[in-house]
Amino acid sequence: MDEIIVLSSWEDRFWAWLIDVLLMGILWHGILIVQKIGASSLNGIFLLSALLFIYWTALEGYRGQSLGKMILNIVVTGPLGENIRFRDAAVEAFGKAFLLPLDCLVCLCALRERRQRLFNKISNTIVINLRG
Repeated sequence: MDEIIVLSSWEDRFWAWLIDVLLMGILWHGILIVQKIGASSLNGIFLLSALLFIYWTALEGYRGQSLGKMILNIVVTGPLGENIRFRDAAVEAFGKAFLLPLDCLVCLCALRERRQRLFNKISNTIVINLRG
């Protein structure tokens, strides 16, 4: 029997993203203190984006879920529910980490029906519910 794929809601995706950003923000803050980098400096902002990119690529490339996604019971997959590769995770994470406003704007204008951000479309990924 085929399993039905249910796309994750934007709300669940937002909360998963927020959990991830808060967790990485704690790590980022510690690094800023040790390295004596200003939080609002270009280096500080780039460091947070780089940490988020590495975090999302590693976790979502390995198991399709960041900690936020694990908590919300959602997962990044291929279009048929299959596991994604690290390359797919890196492309998908790049949009979240470095270009989120543009990524979401394109989504709102063109990709709302499929609940994909621009970089989900580019990486051929979707975010689905695991709760049947």
